[in-house]
Amino acid sequence: MSLSFLSTSSHPLTPYGWDAGWAAEFAPYAERGLLPGRVVRVDRGQCDVATTAGVIRADTAFVTPHDPLRVVCTGDWAVVDPDGTPRFVRACLPRRTAFVRSTSSKRSEGQILAANVDHAIIAISLAVEPDLGRIERFLALAWESGALPLVVLTKADLVADPAVRAHLVEDVRTTAPGVQVLAVSSETGEGVEVLSAVLSGGTSVLLGASGAGKSTLANALLGEEVMEVRAARDVDGKGRHTTTTRNLLVLPGGGVLIDTPGLRGVGLWDAMTGVGQVFSEIEDLAGECRFQDCAHTAEPGCAVLAAVEDGSLSVRRLDSYRKLLRENQRIVAKTDARLRSEIRRDWKRKGAEGRAAIEAKRGRIR
Repeated sequence: MSLSFLSTSSHPLTPYGWDAGWAAEFAPYAERGLLPGRVVRVDRGQCDVATTAGVIRADTAFVTPHDPLRVVCTGDWAVVDPDGTPRFVRACLPRRTAFVRSTSSKRSEGQILAANVDHAIIAISLAVEPDLGRIERFLALAWESGALPLVVLTKADLVADPAVRAHLVEDVRTTAPGVQVLAVSSETGEGVEVLSAVLSGGTSVLLGASGAGKSTLANALLGEEVMEVRAARDVDGKGRHTTTTRNLLVLPGGGVLIDTPGLRGVGLWDAMTGVGQVFSEIEDLAGECRFQDCAHTAEPGCAVLAAVEDGSLSVRRLDSYRKLLRENQRIVAKTDARLRSEIRRDWKRKGAEGRAAIEAKRGRIR
């Protein structure tokens, strides 16, 4: 199988995102007669892989490492046996991007949700008032993954008052600096064509809580009822999990979509860069503080606190920034012994400085 054949635009895997870069990565395996394929679904140690020979079932036993972040995932480009029963995934090509969150367990593990993603679609239902803190969490993980985030406000038809809808959209835009925010209604078709055009140039992962309308949106983008849909509760907009596995679907307008189950928890996983991107205005302000190690709590000359005082930065936004930084630091510290030691040293230093300040104050009083 020649490299020129693998990279041609007429290649059977082109609709799944195959390009010259993937062809170059796969070249050594092509010489051994192995097949390239895109993982479209994973469950119970096996996966469905779209290959030049069609969609095949393959076992992942040969590439099941101890590291949970390196298991075969929906969106991976796999190297599979050309024939045989059973067939096996022999390797996965190096990932370009990976969307990872922390697990709900007490162990220090990350969970990979999708691989080789270009766009991270964060679906937020307008059936209830958007949870801005949750949006910020999703955005931090999206930026950290290397994908370009996009916030889609679903069920826009449920907000009849244009002024109210405009206010909700503006709130989300303020929460998501530099991110496109699009109001969409799968019921009326509003915004669906615009979203389809945005997603036509790559791989997108659809993320959100149960009841956010992800499966309905996926069906609208696909132009047919492929994903099962269940009604959400009117009182809080929540629904039962309709999608139970991550599925990669080819969109008729171009591009591919990875639909995911509703996420109850959105824990950060080593997302310091992503947090900084989400709160870029705070990071910019921090550069103007008098002290480089300013904690933005009570230090003199703090530009962040000054912005809060003059109203250009909301207290909610600053509190959310602090919360995500603390959470991310805890996650990283669990897996990084060096960082744990640095944190302990920092605590001891601050404790010593605090005690010294108290003693100095007592001395002055005497």
